Amino acid sequence: MKKFTIRQFMEACHGIWHGPSELLDQTIQGVTVDSRLVEKDYLFVATVGEKTDGHRYIPDVYEKGALCAVSQQKLSKPAGPYLLVEDTLQALKDAAEAYRKTLHIPVVGITGSVGKTSTKEMIASVLAQKYQILKTPGNFNNEIGVPLTIFMIRENHEAAVLEMGMNHFGEMHRLSKMARPTHCVFTNIGVAHLEYLGSRDGILKAKTEMFDYAAENAAVFINGDDDKLITLKDRAVMFGLDSSSQVWADQVENLGLDGVRCRIHVEEQMMDVTIPLPGTHMVYNACAGVCVGLSLGLTMEQIKDGIEELKPLNGRSNILHTSHYTLVDDCYNSNPVSMCAMLDVLEYALTRKVAILGDMGELGERSEELHASVGEHIRNLHTDLVITIGTLSRAIHDAAQGSQALCLHYETIDAFLEAKEQVLQDGDSILVKASNYMKFGRIVTALSD
Repeated sequence: MKKFTIRQFMEACHGIWHGPSELLDQTIQGVTVDSRLVEKDYLFVATVGEKTDGHRYIPDVYEKGALCAVSQQKLSKPAGPYLLVEDTLQALKDAAEAYRKTLHIPVVGITGSVGKTSTKEMIASVLAQKYQILKTPGNFNNEIGVPLTIFMIRENHEAAVLEMGMNHFGEMHRLSKMARPTHCVFTNIGVAHLEYLGSRDGILKAKTEMFDYAAENAAVFINGDDDKLITLKDRAVMFGLDSSSQVWADQVENLGLDGVRCRIHVEEQMMDVTIPLPGTHMVYNACAGVCVGLSLGLTMEQIKDGIEELKPLNGRSNILHTSHYTLVDDCYNSNPVSMCAMLDVLEYALTRKVAILGDMGELGERSEELHASVGEHIRNLHTDLVITIGTLSRAIHDAAQGSQALCLHYETIDAFLEAKEQVLQDGDSILVKASNYMKFGRIVTALSD
């Protein structure tokens, strides 16, 4: 990371130092909350989680070369120096905010109900054509992941692309306080997290807390086809499939599961691009990439290269060609909008279409209704086989009755895996999707073997 000392960390979080004073001006090489990731001259923050207490691992981190630990407990006979703070998670956030203020690079903040990660990957792929960039790794998009990502920004990085997720009011406010985005991207306003935010209007209000600490002249980019985001049009550049947006696409041609081709328009300019991932939603991501790329000085040729060099992430619309099947691995997470979107992607397949769907979490009182909405959506599709697994997804199964698909339900993954050879056929194109806690990666692994 850029030069940032223990003293600066201590002053940012108002910690009390227990150790040799000469260490205070030593540069921290990295910050982590995972003792397994500690390296020489790292700072280890002992957070308290639902399953484990990081304070248990403080003795171990010194053996790995940690400069010091950050603790909210007074340590008896510590094996090394430490900072004592009231709350280690708050200390992590306060220090990340202080570190961000030392950086003078563009920071792109991305939020929305659906498509944050795929949009982040698209924008990062575009910006990488001109800049050394840092992008959010994995699912580091919450109040622990965002500060850790900020601390990953090094001297050589010229821009950062941060995914910013939330499910409660006030959370985006706190993320923005750390990230201080210079560019704000909003993908859409869906129905994820209704349990905590009440309505789509509530979701819009919570998402736009990003503005609370955005740069004074931050560039704002919105999906102009979203009926809620359109209310921000007076302060934003719009992208979408409608020609009323400043950046828009037409001549969309689906290439099956191998991608989508389109023409993107910007004022009098236009370019034809082939996006190597399937689905019309990827066209929106590409348009967002054009918006951010142009705002940061890339040429249309550089932007086109970035779009066409996009690589999939494991668990995120990843197309796997195995000896028996073509798998659409999208089992990282799920909500009704993204599940329906991926079922639409499956429609592009040229072989028998199979959907293996599981439970979706955090849908509140409307959970059964929203699961059923996916089944109702299936009635309008050409899916050949729908396999649902879990308790909540029974509502998908029941609502899909009457579609052209054969519908089968299993209570557990194990029950399905025992029956898979009887229900699947060689050559099937198979979508695998559920909320992350369902562990559908097991299914992807089993079908890949």
